[in-house]
This record gives sequence, C-alpha cells and structure tokens, in this order.
Amino acid sequence: MNSFFERRYIVAGIFIAFILVLLGRLFYIQVVDDRYALYASQNVVRKMIQYPARGPILDRNGKIMVQNEPVYDIMVIPKQVTAFDTVEFCKLLGIDREGYDKRIIKARKYSPYRASVFEKQLSAQLYASFQERLSEFPGFFPQQRPVRTYPDSAAAQFLGYIGEVTDPIIKRSGGYYSPGDYIGITGVEKSYETVLRGQRGVQNWMVDSRNVRKGTYANGAFDTSAVAGDRLVSSLDMNIQKLGEALMRNKVGSIVAIEPSTGEILAFVSSPTYDPNLLVGRERGNNAAKLYKDPYKPFFTRPVQALYPPGSSFKPLSALIAMQEGMITPQTVYVCRGYYQSGNRRIKCFHNEVHGAVSLSQAIAHSCNGYFDMVFEKLVNRFGARNIDTGYNAWRNNVAKFGLGGRLDLDMPSESRGLLPKAAFYDKIYKKGGWRSSTVISLGIGQGELLATPLQLANIEAVIANRGFYYKPHLIKAIGEKQVIKHEYTVRNYVGVDSQYFHPAIEGMQQVVDFGTAAGSKIPGIIMCGKTGTAEVKNKRDNSVFVAFAPRDNPKIAIAVVVENSGQGATWAAPIASFIVEKYLTGKISTRSSGINPDYYMNANLLPPPVLSAADKRQLRLDSVKKAQADSVSKLKLKAASNKLPQKAPVSKPSAMLPKRKDDELQ
Repeated sequence: MNSFFERRYIVAGIFIAFILVLLGRLFYIQVVDDRYALYASQNVVRKMIQYPARGPILDRNGKIMVQNEPVYDIMVIPKQVTAFDTVEFCKLLGIDREGYDKRIIKARKYSPYRASVFEKQLSAQLYASFQERLSEFPGFFPQQRPVRTYPDSAAAQFLGYIGEVTDPIIKRSGGYYSPGDYIGITGVEKSYETVLRGQRGVQNWMVDSRNVRKGTYANGAFDTSAVAGDRLVSSLDMNIQKLGEALMRNKVGSIVAIEPSTGEILAFVSSPTYDPNLLVGRERGNNAAKLYKDPYKPFFTRPVQALYPPGSSFKPLSALIAMQEGMITPQTVYVCRGYYQSGNRRIKCFHNEVHGAVSLSQAIAHSCNGYFDMVFEKLVNRFGARNIDTGYNAWRNNVAKFGLGGRLDLDMPSESRGLLPKAAFYDKIYKKGGWRSSTVISLGIGQGELLATPLQLANIEAVIANRGFYYKPHLIKAIGEKQVIKHEYTVRNYVGVDSQYFHPAIEGMQQVVDFGTAAGSKIPGIIMCGKTGTAEVKNKRDNSVFVAFAPRDNPKIAIAVVVENSGQGATWAAPIASFIVEKYLTGKISTRSSGINPDYYMNANLLPPPVLSAADKRQLRLDSVKKAQADSVSKLKLKAASNKLPQKAPVSKPSAMLPKRKDDELQ
C-alpha cells in the first residue's frame, strides 16, 4: 500500500515537473526571447517602410534644381528564403551568382529574421519585369524609395549628394537610420538634412506563405503615414549659375556672386564640376570611385574650400582701412618711381612701370604696388618699428572685420577660414622682434601669406557695394512656405569704416573698368566697379582674379572670379565676370566694343597637366610599355606612309581674346 502511494507521488511529480518545464519554456519564448514572436509575426505580417519624398530644391525663381523619382529596393528576409531558380532570379536583377551569394551572406549576418536590402535602386522598368515573377522567390519583396534627379545637371557642389548611411552615422542617429537608408553627405543636402528627409511611415500587410499580400493588418489601425520633406527655395539664380559653369568649363577655379542688399548667394560655381546624376542609381559607386580618382578633384568645393592670394583685388580694402585710421586721405599723393623701397628691400611695380604722382583713386585705377606698400607701412609702423606686433595686429583686426581670416558661417559644411596670420605667426618664424614691416610688405598688395576663399573675396565686394557693411552670405531663403530669415542673416555686420571713405575707393574701381585694366570687359549701359588681380603662385603661372559689383549706385550683384594659373586678371577673370553681371542685370549679353564673346571663353581649355599619384605614374608607365609593344608592328608599316602625310600644325594653348595688359596699365 505504501509503495503504491509512493509511486503515485513520483508519477505526479514527474508530470508537475514536465508542466513547469513547459510553462517555463513558453514563458521564455513569449516573454524573454522575441525571436519566435518576430518570426511568427513576419510569417503573417509584413511591415513596409514608407519612405517619404525628399524635399525638392528650387532656385530663387522657382525653377526645380533637384527633385525625386521612384526606384525600388529588393528586400530579403533570409529565414523565409527557400529553394528557387537562382539563375532566373539573377538574370532578372542583372547580377551573377557570386553577387547573389555575397548579398545573401550579408543579409544573414545582419539578421536571419529581419528584412534588409538585397539589391538597391531598381528602375521602374527593371522592377516591372521582376514584379511579375515575384511570387516565385519566397523571402523577397519590393520596397519603393524616392531618389534624387537633377533636371539641369548643374550646381553639383552647391546641392551636394546623398549616400547610404554608414555604421557611425546609424549610431549617432540614435537608431533613426537603418542600413540601406540614405542621408545628405555634402552641400545643402547635408546642411538641411533634417528638413529635407521628412518623416517615414509604416504600412502593415497580411501575407500568405507565398509572400502574397492578403490585405492590411488590423484595417490599418497600426499604420502611420509618411510625411514628405520640406521644399527648399535657394538663393541661386540658375540662369547665371549655368552660364558660369559653361564659362568655367575646362578651367580650374571658382565664381561666387552675392546680392549685397541681402547676402543671398546668386551663383556658386566650382570648376571642374560633375554631373550630380552620376551619383544616383546602381552605378553610383563606380561613378563615385572615378570622380574621387579624378586629378582635378571635382568633389572639392572651391568657393568655400580653395584658398587663393587676393592679389591686387585687396588694394581697395587697404585704402579704406588707411583712410579710416587717418594714415592717408583721398588726396594723398605718392610719387611712383617704378619701385618701393622698404628697408633694404626694393619692391617693384608690375614690370617696373613708373606711374609718377598718383592719388588714391589713381593708385587703384593704375594698381600701383608702391602706393599700397606705402599705405601698409604707415599702418603697421604707426606705433613705431619696435612695436611692430601692436601695429600689425591692429591692421589685422581691421582686415578681419571684412570677413577675412574667419568663417562667414555659410549654411554649408566645410567652409575654410582662409589665412590672415597673427603677429605670433611671424614671431615663431623670425623670433619676437626679429621682423619688420619690410619682412611682410607683400601683405599690403594681397600677396605673401594672405589667403582667402572666393566667397570671402565676393563678400568684400558686398561690403564696398553697401558702403561699409555686409549681411552674412547664405544659400537658402525659404523652407516650405516660410521665408528663412535666421536672425544672423538679418544683422548688418559693420566693418568699422565710415561711408564717406568709400567714394574715392569706388571712384578708382570704376576707372578700372571704364578705361583701366578691365576696360575690355566694360558692359554697355552699366557702370561696373571692379579690380583686376594677377595673383602670384609659387612655381606656377599666376592666377587670374577679378572682383566687382554693379551697378555703382544701388548695387544688385557683387562677384569674385578666380581662374587658376591662367595669367592676368584682365584677360580671363574680368570678361567672365562681366558676362555674368550683364546676364543677371539685363537677362542678355550684348556685343562688346572690345570684341569679346562668351563662346570663346566657354570653349577655351586652360586645364593644367594633371598631378598624378605615384601609383598612377607606375600604371601609366606600364600602359605605355604595353602600348609600345602592341604598336611596334603597326609603326613599321606606317613609317613609309607617314613621310607622305601632310604635317599637322602645332597645337597651341588658347590665349585670351583681350590683349595681355598689366594690372597697372591704362589705355
């Protein structure tokens, strides 16, 4: 009897233990480990991310610069993939079996149970043929996504581009972005990412075992709608932007144009440029790799990243500071003997021109180096030669007020500060007290260590156009239906020079265009005030520089043009600037008395020989050897015939339409 009861307790204990184990396992599956719930739900519920349309970007006149077009990503849930015809699958997607294996392995590493991108950005045409066979490929489903398209293929560095998020970006986003998502990488796309991207939505679909949709889950109770990104209205004028890019074709340099009364950027040209459509679609990676290897660096945003010596374009600024500090007056006369003596240094005017007695306006019109060397020494030596640090820093602080040596806080990433050295910079090189004004005299004419971005050069012209102040330059003027007027863009930034001193400087700048170095670029019916610059570059040909604003009264545009290693400012930069100014102000380009025309400048090729890396040079040598070997037989056959062929005329470098004239030469 006792043994019977003992066995009963043992059997009951076994059943109880079994039930406890079962309950514990159920608890673990349903509460602790979410894999099974996730897998079960994904067997019947498919969550479809609804990617919003990224906000379009328009120019100041409402012309579309960038918009969206639909493409399709093919998603995969590895756990649901079963045997199917992989050969036909690869054929439909245009990939090989090796590519298929790599993609599926990557998806499994990410998660066997979660959806991830298998193949990106199928066009609507390619997706249409794939969709008909979709039910044959279990575990795969489509995901619609908008991508960028650029109707004019212009303003690439301004707009920037979008790219797939990386692991660090995903981590920094706090989980907002997932693998396969896209984000603004450069330009306005990056600066305004949060307003352009919109808000993603989710749709929950019921599917059967063949991955065929059977309707919405819970009648859409758990769905959320996608919210499109906001529209951006930029300050750019695409008419002059496209003209600028055409004029700078096959040249290295930059154009920046600003509306002085608002600080809005009208043109933002970086050359060489690229077609932004190349960075969209399935060939994006290959195209990007080629662009990164391009020796002319098309991804380099020259308007805000390239640094150039201002050259003679700096001289009006020097004059303004000197008048404000009482070092000179508009009537101050300097007798130019063709050089300026500073200590034991003799600084020549351009090619030893002797200008004779020149006043301030005449010195600007003639671009007399000696006059502005004199001005610079008066400024930095005003506290005595032994207090050079004090005088120099006072000069530097006045220059910095014009926006040099610091960022202008443009609403775009990667803006450079330029270089406006402090006295401590020279103390480190020459030791404190070991340098004088003669040591740094070249700064007075925009050379030496002084470096500026094209944006900074254009901003200086906006200051002069406004007679003493500027608004911080910016690229976007409206978000959605609201005008973007950030407080910092509405504040006048005064440079500390009284408006009365601008008249003689502007008078000299008008003479530069009326009958001075830029006379060949004079615009009929428009008074343009400008300054040519031939900025010296060590071991290279001079940069052609021109800065200007127009018209003289109530200016509508301020501009800076830099054409690298092309010679004098009057021959290349000034004509290019004049075409853009006239196009913006009148909508057309008139016939000039000098005979210059835009077509000549558009077709001229001034690209310098590319600077090749060591690897590129080795590859070039190998290619040359292979080509020589392959052509050896052909050369023998053609040798006799070549003697009978007419000789080709030698190829020459294009010269400017205007005759070469020095920065200090008048008609």
